[in-house]
Amino acid sequence: MSFTSLHWGAYRPRVVDGRLQAMDPVEWDADPSPIGLSIPGAIDSATRIRRPAVRRSFLERFNDHPALRDPHLRGNEAFVEVPWDVALDLVATELSRVKGEHGNKAIFGGSYGWGSAGRFHHAQSQLHRFLNSYGGYVYSVDSYSLGAGRVLMPHIVGNMDWLLAAHTSWRNLAEHCELFVAFGGLPLKNAQCSPGGASDHLVSNGIRRMSDAGVQFVNVSPLRDDLTGSERNEWLAVRPGSDTALMMALCWVLVDEGLHNTDFLRRYTVGHERFIEYLLGAVDGVAKTPEWAAALTDIPAQRIVSLAREMAGKRTMINVAYSLQRAQFGEQPFWMTVTLSAMLGQIGLPGGGFGLGYGCMNNTGSGRKAFSGPRFSQGVNPVKDFIPVARITDMLLNPGEAFDYNGKRYHYPHIRLVYWAGGNIFHHHQDINRLLHAWQRPETIIVHEQFWTAQAKHADIVLPATTALERDDIGSAASDRYMIAMHKAIEPVGEARDDYAIFAELSRRLDCMQVFTEGRDAGQWLRLLYEESRSRAGSFAIELPDFEEFWREGVFEVDYPPDDTVLLKAFRDDPQGDPLQTPSGKIEVFSETIAGFGYADCPGHPVWLDKPAQPLPLHLLSNQPKTRLHSQYDHGAYSQASKIQGREPLTINRQDALARGIAEGEVVRVFNDRGAFLAGVIVSDTIRPGVVQIATGAWFDPLAKGQANSLEKHGNPNVLTEDVGASSLSQGCSAQTVTVEVEKWHGEVPPITAFDPPEILGARV
Repeated sequence: MSFTSLHWGAYRPRVVDGRLQAMDPVEWDADPSPIGLSIPGAIDSATRIRRPAVRRSFLERFNDHPALRDPHLRGNEAFVEVPWDVALDLVATELSRVKGEHGNKAIFGGSYGWGSAGRFHHAQSQLHRFLNSYGGYVYSVDSYSLGAGRVLMPHIVGNMDWLLAAHTSWRNLAEHCELFVAFGGLPLKNAQCSPGGASDHLVSNGIRRMSDAGVQFVNVSPLRDDLTGSERNEWLAVRPGSDTALMMALCWVLVDEGLHNTDFLRRYTVGHERFIEYLLGAVDGVAKTPEWAAALTDIPAQRIVSLAREMAGKRTMINVAYSLQRAQFGEQPFWMTVTLSAMLGQIGLPGGGFGLGYGCMNNTGSGRKAFSGPRFSQGVNPVKDFIPVARITDMLLNPGEAFDYNGKRYHYPHIRLVYWAGGNIFHHHQDINRLLHAWQRPETIIVHEQFWTAQAKHADIVLPATTALERDDIGSAASDRYMIAMHKAIEPVGEARDDYAIFAELSRRLDCMQVFTEGRDAGQWLRLLYEESRSRAGSFAIELPDFEEFWREGVFEVDYPPDDTVLLKAFRDDPQGDPLQTPSGKIEVFSETIAGFGYADCPGHPVWLDKPAQPLPLHLLSNQPKTRLHSQYDHGAYSQASKIQGREPLTINRQDALARGIAEGEVVRVFNDRGAFLAGVIVSDTIRPGVVQIATGAWFDPLAKGQANSLEKHGNPNVLTEDVGASSLSQGCSAQTVTVEVEKWHGEVPPITAFDPPEILGARV
């Protein structure tokens, strides 16, 4: 029996008569993810794209001016199935036209990177390599998940990827940590996944070992279930968006009672004096006292005082979840996490310091070296124009307009063609109704997809791509315990082709085939990439078998040496000999660089910034789902089983539900001035009053197809989230800063059509 690797785990596909019947978790995974249950039945369902398809008016008017191809009909028009040669000729013609008329700066290569755990058939790498072979493209930087953090952290501590790979290990925490304070919790649902795969789930066992060792956990979150599995677990039901104020008040107590570590601050940080002046009110006249914070956070002042004393008296790890920086002024909770840890002076000590995302992905805290296995080169992009990833709507709506990013001013390019492979923008982008207007602006939109998602339905040319089970590949994630030989389990559904085969054919038509393929087929690339990874493995003291043995055995357990990792230990031991990669070589509580940018919404040290007044009474949290990764396999059995009357579940506090006459299991309308969606209701005391929560990833399903401001009937929260940057520094996603109202839905509930394919017309050339 063969293996496969998915972002949420390793499985043995069970195939009968050529059809996938089940996905059996591998025997070594102590905590396998049930997301795999969604794949059988969904992989070859009616939602699957089986043949190349072109939007009808786009095809009929292909030889007309692009403006006459009715881009306003995207999302509300039939598709015509065409032969592969016809579809590829159309794509090649459009790429050639746009490049010839406007240059490569008019092409946007959209891909969000989560399309496949396989290292060769990785949609983002394939797309970017192809476009680079053809002269380049406008690209995006950072991520929706961690946009603010990725831009901020190099200024104050170091590169985010380096920090994540070097986090203090779960093993070390179990041995040395006494108090784990989790801002945003440690949600196990998020830890199901990792880029490149999660063959051995670690987080639940890590929490359990810490609990058995007597570690006390404090879950600072509006959601009680953001931290489970520990015996000593206190829930501080903080008001959303106020974590920075709570951290500042904890710092105030440390300074007021002389509990801050002045020696550590003096030796290992710069700028702490200026921050302390601000903390004590010398700058703005407002001392950041526990009483001040209590009014903002709803955490009693005395509990803030006692928590600060506990943190100073115990070996304390402070963790902040990614979700806290997905908000307006999202840099501040990350900066304050580092600052509070520096005040305690435990950075670099076993079991203490700070973490940036324990529980957000599986491998954070593994304690293993960051060997990631095979890598497929994307080549070099001659085009230097880019956007922060969360600013795509701004780019499409405002070509030529200036934007700030990380201390510099740039201008949005004028995009004529969008090429997308991997990802679903109608899931992860904010203010979808605004996006719908922007999505009419490009002349051509080309999508590789496996299923009829909203992204595919809003494209002009749709090319059916294979899934991970329909091709050979290699699964390998940084620090993951196993490398997986991903043998093809089933034949491609319909006429689906893998991305490499598609781009190889396009590159032949566009005279860049040798640059893209280097004369190799997919099997030859797999062998080459694996052999190249063997030499890199040696630098990690890892010995990989030859390719034939690896492919025959199907799995290889990486022999990682025992590693009792402690984040920033080398820096603490020798700050001069092992400085940080910051301008000062130290932790920058105050950053001269950021201060020099002159951003009022992100000045030179952590600050409390009042958010704009929110007009509606309920704060909406849209966090990661439990039953899928992002929007993947939302049409599958496991995700579908979680729905209420076919809608995504919305959790509301009991007293908020009672005040609105809402009962468990009913359908409600959730709305603000940006739009409205329907959801099924869960009434619970595990969420604080004044807050409602819904997972992201429900496939976008408007009542009126292709029209903005239509009722979304499936539960996609991004019709309500605001599309503004976290700050001028990062321009990151700010989805968590949004308020709504909720009311009972009266009358007939409209049917879910998100998973229905569009109208498909017969082949027409």
